[in-house]
Parts: sequence; structure tokens; C-alpha cells
Amino acid sequence: MLTRRFLLAAMMASVAVPASAGAPLTSPRPQARPLQGAQKIKAAVPKVSLKDIVEGSGLSGEVSILLADSSGRVLESYTADNSLPPASVTKTVTALYALQHLGSDYHFATSLIATGPVSGGVVQGDLVLAGGGDPHLDTDGLANLAAKLRSAGITGITGRFRVYGGALPYQESIDPQQPDYVGYNPAVSGLNLNFNRVYFEWKRTANGYATTMDARTNHFRPAIHGIEVGIVDRKAPLFTYKKSTKNEQWTVMRGALGKGGGRWLPVREIDAYVGEVFRDLAAKKGVRLPSATSTDGLSNGTLVAQEVSASLYSQVKSMLKYSTNLTAEVTGLTTTRHRGASVRNLAGSAREMTNWVEKAYGVNGIKFVDHSGLGDDSRVSASQMVQILARSGWNGPLRPALKEIKLVNSKGRAAPIDGVSVVAKTGTLNFASALAGYIDAPNGKKLTFAIFTADMGKRAKITRANRERPEGGAAWRRRSKNMQQVLLRHWALDYGV
Repeated sequence: MLTRRFLLAAMMASVAVPASAGAPLTSPRPQARPLQGAQKIKAAVPKVSLKDIVEGSGLSGEVSILLADSSGRVLESYTADNSLPPASVTKTVTALYALQHLGSDYHFATSLIATGPVSGGVVQGDLVLAGGGDPHLDTDGLANLAAKLRSAGITGITGRFRVYGGALPYQESIDPQQPDYVGYNPAVSGLNLNFNRVYFEWKRTANGYATTMDARTNHFRPAIHGIEVGIVDRKAPLFTYKKSTKNEQWTVMRGALGKGGGRWLPVREIDAYVGEVFRDLAAKKGVRLPSATSTDGLSNGTLVAQEVSASLYSQVKSMLKYSTNLTAEVTGLTTTRHRGASVRNLAGSAREMTNWVEKAYGVNGIKFVDHSGLGDDSRVSASQMVQILARSGWNGPLRPALKEIKLVNSKGRAAPIDGVSVVAKTGTLNFASALAGYIDAPNGKKLTFAIFTADMGKRAKITRANRERPEGGAAWRRRSKNMQQVLLRHWALDYGV
């Protein structure tokens, strides 16, 4: 039988023992391992300060910058209390406002209401197309609604075809300071279609230009006759707009058209636009309707068909990705109405949102003039924005809805860092740029940041007609976005690796 003493003796005998059993004079050095991934990038990047980055950006104007950990503890800042226009970063607050009060599973509904009984497939009275505020309703959705009307056995009406958009207060445009023709500044209503835009297309012919106006989607292209465009020989302006008692009238400068092209123009007379499109789609389904008329009130009646939107969360996620102004304004107005506040315009609703966010997140001195960030009188500092983002929670509803921001180098080429993930909301106005969101780092750190930049002096000098592409605006924006990328890489490497 082998004893423990025997085993120990055998193990000791198998080890070569030097003649001198003294301790070694030096300890062996660990072998150096090559740097990998983000560590290798960090070692190659020279150490710079936040001040060096800002002063080396070439930006004119002011900045407001802050980085914090997930608890809100400040790690770096630079004039972080400067209040600047947040631009479309405003939409993050609108998203929180809506999700808090309406809930992720809220749905908008667009309804068809018959004011009388149906006899032989004919409504004995009026048919009312009633909007429920859906900002994503498009021509495909209206076609579905027309099909549901026909499936209900209805082929006509004896009374009027009325359109109701009064679920929300009407506003002719989001920001009156923007040019008339930009598609991101449409009217706002309780009934919306195709983001309240119409597609203007032109093609050069032997006799001039052939033009069309339509409410296109991937599946339908109904022609619009209630909005007209005339081509005029002049040097400026690019477009003019006016409303008559019958329709909306645009003119466009002939010299700007070239061989052909197309662009979305904003719609102001929403009820007439939606009514014309629905009448056309219903006719294709075998439902005959008279021309639409707008109505200020809803009559009692029977719901005969309804189109329900996607969930609020999916619409908010789309809004944050594509920065759709109409979605932000309608969502904000709907939330304010849901909270019981009676407001008549976007400014009033934005004040309600301002009051809410100050109380909900413990910030003071914020100012919002709308829900989209299109108006440049809104003011938020980086310090306030980071506080909102941190207190809304790393695991709250906002972060997963934000868009991933790709890291790029100074030439705009993709330059990812292993293990670094950035999700954020961008914001852009002429001579104002913003970025705010979250950084997930390789070492497990969770960072929150806000970067606001603006040159309000240069912005104030832009005429209303030149706000789409002001001189110097593109170059200034590139410098701001380049600085944002440098900051993101700096923070990821310094605090996350």
C-alpha cells in the first residue's frame, strides 16, 4: 500500500534541485503581450485635453459639452452651462414625454363614421373621415381604410363626405421662419397624410416641362388636382406660395429645373388634400363619394371602418432615427391633450412639456418652443441634457430607441473601436449642431454625453429665403460633426479602455 509519505518523497525526487539552494537574485519578468483592439488604438493616439479638442476644431460660436457616468457624475465638461439650441435633440425629450404619459403601446386611429343607417349599401346621411392624429398615416393606410369601407358593404352615401382634423389644433407650419417650400416644415393637424407633403415631379419636353403632383407611396400614386405649380421665368425666389379659395398655388423658377427631377413640397390645406386622396382611392374600390368638405366638429354616428397605427414606441423609434418633425409635433400635442391641458398651438404644448421635464428630471431653466427642435429659440445646456439622459435611466425606454452612431475618422471613413457602442440623437440647424446620448465602453463603463455647438451671430444673418443652403453652413456643420467624432473617440478611449 502506498503511503502519503512515500508519494511526497517520490514527487520531491523527480524535481531537479540546484547544488546551491539559495533564493534567486532576480525574479523572472513576465513576457510582454502585444496590445489588442481598443488598447492598441489608445496607445497610438496622443493624449489631448477637452480644451485642445474644442480649440482645435476651427468652430466659430459657442459650445456646451459634458460627459458623465451613468449615475450623472461629471467626468469632463467644457462651458457645460451654456444654453444653446438643441435642434432635433429636442426629440429625445418629446419621446420621454410621450412614452411616460401615453405608453409604448398607444395607437392612433383614423376612423370613418356614418351619420345615418346603411340601406342597400348606401349610407343614409354623411360619411366623416375623422383623424386621430396619426403622424405616419400614408396613402397605403388610406387605401386600407377604403378597402375596409367597401368590405363593410358600403358603396355610396346620400349626404356629404366630410373630413375632420380637429383632434389636434391646426398650425399652418411648424416654424414660420423657415422657407415656404421645405418639406420638413409642413402644417400640423389632427389628420395628417404622407407627413403632410405632396410630390412635385417635372420632366423637360419639346414644348417646355410636363409636371405632376401626387400623393405617392410604393404602391399608389393618386394625382392631386387641388395643389398646382406654375413655372415662371425669374431669377428669384426659387418658389412662391399662396392659397386661394379653391386650391394651393405654387410657382417655381424655370432656370432651377434642369432636365427633370422631383421634390416633396409641404401641404397646408390638409383636409382638402386627404379628402381628395381618399375619394380617389374609394372610387377604385367601388365606393362613390362626393367632393370632400372640411368640418369643425364631429357628429354622432356609427363607426364603419378604422385604420389603426403601429405602436407609439415604433413610431418614436422611427422619429429618432429619421428625425421626422411632424411625428414629434403630433406626438407632443397628443401627449399634452392626454394630460388634460387645453392648448391652442405648438408653443403652448411645448411650454407644458418644458414644465413637465423640469419637474420630472429636476432641471431648471430649459426652454422649448416646439416638440421637434425646428425653432431656434429653444434653449438647453449640455449639463441639463446629460441630467435628463442620466435620470431617464440606462435601462429606461429611451436608450434602446436611439440610433446607433458609427465612429469615423477625419476623412469620414468608418473607424470602429472594438467593444465601443454609441447610441444618440443628432440635431442640425443652420450654424447649430447637437449630439446627445450614451456610450457603452469595453471596460463596462456606461457614459452619458451631450455636445451642443452654435454660432447664433452667423445664423441671425441668414435671410429666410436662404435658410435651406446658407453660404458657409455646410463647412461649419462639417467642422462641428468632426469635433463630435473626435470627442466620442477621446471619451471611449480615455474612460472606456
